[in-house]
Amino acid sequence: MHIRIRLNSLKRFKSVVPSALCALLVWGSACSLAHKKVEVERLLTPLAEANTADLIATVNKTTGVRSIRGRIDIQFEDTSFATAGIAEKYRTADGSITLQRPGKIYLLIQAPFVASDIAQMTSDGEHFRIAILKGDEKYRRFVKGTNNAVYAKLDMDGESSPSSDKKKTSEAQTVNALSNLRPQHLTDALLLRSIDPHATGIFYAQSEAFESEKDPAKIASNARIVRGYYLLDELQASTDNIMHLVRRFWFDRVGGIRLARLQTFDDKGVLIDDITYGPLTKVGEGDTVMPIKISLTRPQDHYKVSITYQAPESITIDKDYPDEAFVLTNSRGLTEVDLDAKKPNPPKQ
Repeated sequence: MHIRIRLNSLKRFKSVVPSALCALLVWGSACSLAHKKVEVERLLTPLAEANTADLIATVNKTTGVRSIRGRIDIQFEDTSFATAGIAEKYRTADGSITLQRPGKIYLLIQAPFVASDIAQMTSDGEHFRIAILKGDEKYRRFVKGTNNAVYAKLDMDGESSPSSDKKKTSEAQTVNALSNLRPQHLTDALLLRSIDPHATGIFYAQSEAFESEKDPAKIASNARIVRGYYLLDELQASTDNIMHLVRRFWFDRVGGIRLARLQTFDDKGVLIDDITYGPLTKVGEGDTVMPIKISLTRPQDHYKVSITYQAPESITIDKDYPDEAFVLTNSRGLTEVDLDAKKPNPPKQ
C-alpha cells in the first residue's frame, strides 16, 4: 500500500516538473525580453506645420534673386560606375561663378593656391561653351553645343585602354569629366524657377515623408535619426488626362520649413536632376539668405558636382551683367569640338 502511494506520487511529480520547468523557461524568457534595451532611430523634433500655399511661398522666396556672383570651391565626381559601387572623386578646385536670369552662367575653374585657369564654361541660356585649358595638348579642347540637345558622352582621348602613366590617366579623366559637365545644369540648380500656382495644366500635390539619415550630431558613429519632410509634387497634365511628374520639392520640417532638395523628371518619369541644398546663410551686404552649399547629381549623365561659396559676405547679389559676359570665345586657338556638327575642327593657326 505504501509503495503504491509513493509510486503514484512519483508519477504525479514527474508530470508536474516538466510543466513547471516549461513555465519557468517561458516566464524567464518573457522577463528577459521585457528588460532588453533595443536602440531605435530617433525622430527629430519639433516638426513644423505648413500647407501647400506655405510651401509654394517658401520656394518663391528663393527665386527673387536676379543674379549671383562669388568665389567657390567646386568638386566633381564621376559616377559612371555607380551601379558597381564605384565613384571617381576629383580634387576640389577653386573657382568663380556668375549667374543671371534667365539661364546665364559663367564658370571659371582654377587650380588651388596658384590661381591657374583649368577650365572656363558659359551658357547664354540657349548654347553652352567649354574651354579646357590645362593638361596635355591633346586634351585641351573647346567644346560647344546646344542646351536642349542630348549628346553622347565624350571620349577622353579616343583610346580604349588606359595609359600606363598614372599621371596622364588621371589628367585624361579630369579633362573627360570637365568636358562632359554642362554649365546650364548648374544654372537650373542655383537659380530655381519660380512656382506659378495658377499656370494652366500644372497641378500641385502635398504629402509627407520620413527619411532615415545619418545623425549629423554623431558624424564619427553609425548612429541614425529620422527626419520629417513635406513633399510638393509639381504635376503636368497631358492631352490624354495622364499626369506626369515634373519637379518634386523636399522641405525639411525640423524646427521650421526649409527647401532641402529638388528633383526633376522627364516626360517618362526618369530622374534627371537630384539637387540638395544646405542651410540658409546670410549673403552679401543686404538681408538676402540662400544656401551656400549645393550638390547637383545628374544620374543619366553620370556626374555629381558640389559647390560651396567660399565667403558668403562677399557674394554680389542682383548686379546686371551684359549678354557678352556669358559667351565664351576660343581666344586660345584650342581644338574645337562642335557637338552639333559631330566632328572636331583643327586648331586655329
